[in-house]
Amino acid sequence: MTPLRTALLQGPGGVPASTADSLSALRAAAGRAARSGARLLVTSELFLTGYALGDTLPERAEPADGPGARAVAALAAEHGLAIAYGYPERDGDAVHNAVQLVGPDGTPLAHYRKTHLYGDYETAHFTPGDELVVQAELDGLRIGLLICYDVEFPEPVRAHALAGTDLLLVPTALMRPYEHVAQTVLPARAWESQLYIAYTNRCGPEGDFAFAGLSCLAAPDGTVRARAGTGEDLLLADADPASLAASRAGNPYLADRRPELYRPLHDPLHHPLQGETPR
Repeated sequence: MTPLRTALLQGPGGVPASTADSLSALRAAAGRAARSGARLLVTSELFLTGYALGDTLPERAEPADGPGARAVAALAAEHGLAIAYGYPERDGDAVHNAVQLVGPDGTPLAHYRKTHLYGDYETAHFTPGDELVVQAELDGLRIGLLICYDVEFPEPVRAHALAGTDLLLVPTALMRPYEHVAQTVLPARAWESQLYIAYTNRCGPEGDFAFAGLSCLAAPDGTVRARAGTGEDLLLADADPASLAASRAGNPYLADRRPELYRPLHDPLHHPLQGETPR
């Protein structure tokens, strides 16, 4: 199988004046990525609108088939590459922190709502999703979706590994001083669950937040195939099915698991949380 050349768009920084500004940046990145042979472009968390919107966030949210989605689909078809982009999704009265994957012909392939919300800002403005494993097929690889804080928990990544995800896309808004997540946690997640992780962060100051950059493509052998700095960047790296197969053959973590021993850890009757009284 041919490696899937993947582009990670870190930036532009700051809150865009409008979605049109984000789409303009995306158009330029898609052109550069396509000319470099990429078949997939991954943006950061809430790319279409910016992250630090405060109380204006609900008015910037739009449905999964809204004008932003149609514009991204047109860009994907124009450049012949799949695009995964973060945005605030409006669904009735609820607003979700979402990512949508659009195929290289502009067809929607997968849609995911962030399940683990981070901090007071996100819990005040978003409704968490309730579907953990969302996948699609692209060029022979099984693609999975998570968002930022989700990947900091081992369980979501392991759930994807057990469901057969080969490349996990993680639009991100990692803040300082938590650079260790990008530098240490991500390669460990890729190694322990034997998959690729495309981790695409925001960068620079934005409202009360300062984003760390350091986007990366982490590989199942524990290496990082490409790493951004702290400013705007467009990374290019390959998710190679042959390397993935070799790593999985040499690393027995998934095969050597003993789920029957772990089950009580998820049952408060057998393993109560600290401060919880067993029923």
